[in-house]
Parts: sequence; structure tokens; C-alpha cells
Amino acid sequence: MQLFVHEPRTERMQGLNTELSNAGFSLVPINDAYFSRDLSLLNTEGAMSSAFLLADTEDVSHQIEALRSAGCAHPIVVMRDFRNAQETAHTLNLGADQDMVIPIKGVELLARINATIRRTKGHTAKEIHVGRVTAYLDGRDPEIDGQRVRLSSKEHEIFHQLALNAERVVSKAAIYDSVYAVAEVPPFDKVLDVYICKIRKKFDAVADTSSAYIETVHGRGYRLSADAFDRQQTAR
Repeated sequence: MQLFVHEPRTERMQGLNTELSNAGFSLVPINDAYFSRDLSLLNTEGAMSSAFLLADTEDVSHQIEALRSAGCAHPIVVMRDFRNAQETAHTLNLGADQDMVIPIKGVELLARINATIRRTKGHTAKEIHVGRVTAYLDGRDPEIDGQRVRLSSKEHEIFHQLALNAERVVSKAAIYDSVYAVAEVPPFDKVLDVYICKIRKKFDAVADTSSAYIETVHGRGYRLSADAFDRQQTAR
């Protein structure tokens, strides 16, 4: 998961990079100038799976307001050195989703962010069932009839986007943005095609299901759906 981090203290940033990278985050350091740019560019379908981790500086209130005023619905987590109920209430009322006291643990941060994303996508449970496939939204690999399908980090990120949007078409641009950051140029389609092919093969190795669940919608993107196989057969 891509995580935009505002932490002006170099030593603290180095510690965060080690802890959060080990938890699967891809850190993107940002500075004060970042919040003066056109933040509406963040409002692409794929970028919505990114999150913000903001240090409790004197500008954090302005930063939260800038993001929310631009229509950004990304999870925002404020990290502070000491617990302060009044300041925590203030940042949450401004639009932050979480307020955590350091030291920040990667596994907890990931769980909190995933919980926020699940709710914004309309999912209250930590798993989604699509036919025989169980997609977990807490970081675990998917299962088919209870059998684990082991995915690489990139494969998992791509499958996570399909699962969060189960039964809906997800554009290649959206998937690319969620995995590789907001794309300023059209994504290299073949990269996604290769990863989708790998995921399908891994599904096939467990059970013959990939053709029935991961559908290529030509000219639009991909869809995770239990009805995909029936649609393909009808189209023929």
C-alpha cells in the first residue's frame, strides 16, 4: 500500500521507513509544499487506496483541511508524540480517520487503514466471498474452497483492488495507480496483463476457477465476479 508520509524529522522518518516498509507499505515522503499543489489530482479511482500519515506539527490542521477540501477521501492518520485528548478530538473533527501515539507499529497501522478503506468501500467484514473464492481484506492471501492461494506482494495489491470492487469493472489505470502511484501518463498495460495472468495461473493451480472469476472486460479493465464465466460463454 502506498503511504504518503509527512514527517520533517529525519531520524524519525528513517525509523518509520524501516518499520512500515517491513509491514508492506511503500512510503512516499512529502513536505509542506505538497499541500499547496492541486490535491484534486489524488481523486482518481486507484489512488483512493493510498493513505496519509501526518506528523503532529503546527500545520497538521491545515494539511487535513487542504486534503478534505480538495475532496480527498483517503485515510488520514495523525501521529503524535504524546497522548492529548483535546488535540486528538480536534484532528478527528477536522477529518482525520485515526490518531495514534508513537511508536507507530506497521501491523497496527495497516489494520487501521484497511478498516477505514473497507468501510468507505461499503464492506464491514474483513472478508469478501465471491463464489468459491474468499478474499481477505486484512492482508491475508485469498482462498478457494479453504485452500490458500499464495500471492506475491504486487499480485496481492492488484487482487486487493479487484476484491474491494467485486462485481464491478476496475480500470487498468485505477489498478496501476493503486499499485505504482498516481500515473501522469497512461499505464503500461502489459505490466498488469502479466500480473493478472500470474494470478490466474495460481488460482488454476489450486482449482480450475480463474476463468470463472477474473474477467477481462476489453477496453475497460478487469472484474472479479462469480458470474464472469457465464457472461463469457454467452458472448461466444
